[in-house]
Amino acid sequence: MRRFDGVHVATTTPFDPDTLEVDLDRFRAHCTWLLDEGITGLFPNGSLGEYESLHPEERRAVWQVAVDVAAGRGLVVSGLSGPSSRAICELAEQARADGVDGAMVLPPTNHPSTRDELVAHYAAITEVGLPVIVYNNPFSTRTDLTPDLLARLARIDGVVGVKEFSGDVRRVSEIIELAPELEVICGADDLALESALMGATGWIGGFTGTFPAATVRLFEAGRAGRRDEVLDLYRTMLPALRWDSGPRFVQAIKRSIDLVGGSGGGPTRPPRLPLDQEGETRLRQAVTAIQDALR
Repeated sequence: MRRFDGVHVATTTPFDPDTLEVDLDRFRAHCTWLLDEGITGLFPNGSLGEYESLHPEERRAVWQVAVDVAAGRGLVVSGLSGPSSRAICELAEQARADGVDGAMVLPPTNHPSTRDELVAHYAAITEVGLPVIVYNNPFSTRTDLTPDLLARLARIDGVVGVKEFSGDVRRVSEIIELAPELEVICGADDLALESALMGATGWIGGFTGTFPAATVRLFEAGRAGRRDEVLDLYRTMLPALRWDSGPRFVQAIKRSIDLVGGSGGGPTRPPRLPLDQEGETRLRQAVTAIQDALR
């Protein structure tokens, strides 16, 4: 049974521009708009949501708003990553009690883990009872969840999927071969169409939060094998989508939401700084090209 099919948004966390406190009203408006545009699931408190800069009570308040907005309309899967399995389990207990549908979890963020440590980490979290999507992002964690390792993790009852962000689209087919029980979910925006064509059943994106309806159309056409129907649009979108795999992805995606008039943008918390002028110019050009193509 596939639980996480579809196009999802790794949601941003809007902050008040003066105080940098979490702006839950703007977050609520953003989540409502995303679901209205056809998004299947909301994934707050991930890397794009600046989870590292949020206090535990802020993380809980964010997913509570998402659950409230999504009731009967979509899924909510919260990022629950951090250095400590015990601390993540405590957050997972709260998330489950609040009606969150699942947890997206990086490997431990404080050190490169051994394989046995990774198995123990994910096994401990699944004991809480939430379905777990493991998040493979070797660039941020220095731990690569390779297909053979994912096959081992898939044997843990409760590990149901992987957000694949290695940047190697060949991983999609290899994971399907070695761990067919796992849902393979694209994590890199600039590999979305390729991943869909190779068998990924979901996409947890960043720019899906800027252009939700267009990205739903793109991914579903790819899943159905209708590549030619969306190839021109995808190529137009790629200069923007490539920001998702770069070091300033949070600033770029928040700024892109500002440029299309959304409520999920705004400033980032330090030490992140706004895009420099060169980045601002490139991003504006990329966003404008997509807007022109969608008119």
